[in-house]
Amino acid sequence: MTMEHLKERLLQGKTDLLTFLRWVVFSLIIGVVVGGVGILFHYSIEIAGTWRMGHPWLLYLLPLGGLAIVLMYRLCGMEKDRGTNFVLMAVRGNEKLPLKTAPLIFISTVITHLFGGSSGREGAALQLGGSISAQIGRWMRLDDKDARIITMCGMSAAFSALFGTPLTATVFSMEVISVGVMYYSAIVPCLLSSLTGAWLAARFAVAPTQFVMTGVPELSLLPALQTIGLAALCALLSVLFCVVMQLFRVLYQRYIKNPYLIALTGGGLIIALTLLTGTGDYNGTGMQVIARALGGEARPEAFALKMLFTAVTLGASFKGGEIIPVFFCGATFGNVMGGLLGLNPSFGAGLGLAAVFCGVTNCPLTSIILGLELFGADGILYVALAVAVSYMLSGYYSLYSEQKILYSKLRPEFIDKKAE
Repeated sequence: MTMEHLKERLLQGKTDLLTFLRWVVFSLIIGVVVGGVGILFHYSIEIAGTWRMGHPWLLYLLPLGGLAIVLMYRLCGMEKDRGTNFVLMAVRGNEKLPLKTAPLIFISTVITHLFGGSSGREGAALQLGGSISAQIGRWMRLDDKDARIITMCGMSAAFSALFGTPLTATVFSMEVISVGVMYYSAIVPCLLSSLTGAWLAARFAVAPTQFVMTGVPELSLLPALQTIGLAALCALLSVLFCVVMQLFRVLYQRYIKNPYLIALTGGGLIIALTLLTGTGDYNGTGMQVIARALGGEARPEAFALKMLFTAVTLGASFKGGEIIPVFFCGATFGNVMGGLLGLNPSFGAGLGLAAVFCGVTNCPLTSIILGLELFGADGILYVALAVAVSYMLSGYYSLYSEQKILYSKLRPEFIDKKAE
């Protein structure tokens, strides 16, 4: 090695070290700021849900809540907001993600949960984290490439603070943008932001999302075949979920068009559906139903009703996210179908949750890690098998229309297409 080469390597090493230290600082800042907002968001959603359950009459105000959401977005010039898709575009194409996205999605999601709309919170978390961190990146005058990474840091921190799953949050932010390509350059910043968000949430007594999955069989051929069968059915369910979500958006726009009337109609439909079912299990997140499914108890129609409630809610401009409803559908469907296939219902619920999540997000590594963080290591090989089968058989459908599918799921070839 010549002296010139040695100097170049030393200079490169110094540059790499400074870059590393720089991202450590940036990541901790994002973790604290976004994690703090995520904690506030978590407690706001919890309070809204508690109020709704304590005051059932709030459900009848849901149409007015929808009007308020539409009006807020229109007054802020965000009536064409694309939700989580905008965050994906901001990372992949460096689209400007405005800071006003954060207060809008925060308030509108709380309104949705307070009055009984069916939605999750992770989509809101990704938008919260992405918009806040993108603004911080602009204040720091980061270039385009670094701005993308810091946006991913915000996604990781918010997801981790809400769910208490830092590894899942890290890998999801890196994997969901473009299927087939991982943004490995973001691994250190995203992980540090995610861990900081999770640590801060724990300091404020935000319990991590965890479930007890029982009835895990010994590793053998029969339960493996049963797992494959259940995963194949979950892949079909994930396609149906994506199609139904898109269908209701199209139907609202085709037959009603006026956004205020859409909100009123959606709110009215949720009221009617709630009265028809005679239960509030399908309003809000439905986390208690997921826990029951993992405990071995689920109604056969629960997954279909939750899908319907969620499609009606989110298609009518209410806010939140689809992931917890996906957990709901996957867990209840897996409980019932797993039992029919001869698996323990609790075990089937865990497999279903992970497999359907993978099918709608096209994120197999995230889904396996999610299973590990939610259920523990027991049964993780079966979870991985279910995820792999669901990923392969779920086609190119996705919850996020701006997700890019860069490589075929069936053969090693480049396809570069948008998700369906």
